[in-house]
Amino acid sequence: MVFTLVRTHQENYNITTFWFKPEKPLAYTAGQFIEMYLPHDKPDERGIKHWFTLSSSPSEELVSITTKYAGDKTSTFKKTLFSLKIGAKVKIVEPMGDFVLPKDKSIPLIFVAGGMGITPFHSIIKWLNNANEKREITLLYTVNAPRDFIFIDLFKYYGVNLIQMISGADPDWHGKVGRLSATKILELIGKPDNKLIYVSGPEPMVETIGKDLHEQGVHSEQLVLDFFPGYREDLK
Repeated sequence: MVFTLVRTHQENYNITTFWFKPEKPLAYTAGQFIEMYLPHDKPDERGIKHWFTLSSSPSEELVSITTKYAGDKTSTFKKTLFSLKIGAKVKIVEPMGDFVLPKDKSIPLIFVAGGMGITPFHSIIKWLNNANEKREITLLYTVNAPRDFIFIDLFKYYGVNLIQMISGADPDWHGKVGRLSATKILELIGKPDNKLIYVSGPEPMVETIGKDLHEQGVHSEQLVLDFFPGYREDLK
């Protein structure tokens, strides 16, 4: 399907949201992802296509992706994306994936986001807010430094139990500090019991945390995992 770039919004110093209008109405579920094709000259080894979780809500007419510009480490794909002009057209495969809310609204939810892993949770919480649907949600959101946090206003407005954590010391930060791990998650949320734990972020982080949570007694059916290919842990 062809999508037209309508506008962009800079979320912080290196993260931008791109808003697109689909050629026809797009049906999807909050938390799903798309594959974008962006042909360009001399692509690097990461190629001309990329997966993105939609950061928009299905209740919105436009769809959005939110992504990071990583300086010298930025792929040719991302450089091309960030250079698009308003009105540019791109090809996007229709949304897919099962990183979505459970049908049972009574299940307590634990959302764990590492860096750009926050995007599916933004989509989900924005949809819940627009639908005026309340669920019991704890969001553990970890980044490298305070300036890396995005979307905080929405999370606070919706009323999630928001736990923000940075991975290194910062003189201006008075919140939680530490590396994201299964032990840290269980320390902060308590016994998982009947809760579902959603984990989203760089692939190595998600795989390690999922494995460690399972080894520490969390049943596999309680875990919902989603990772971002191509992001290293130190580039969250």
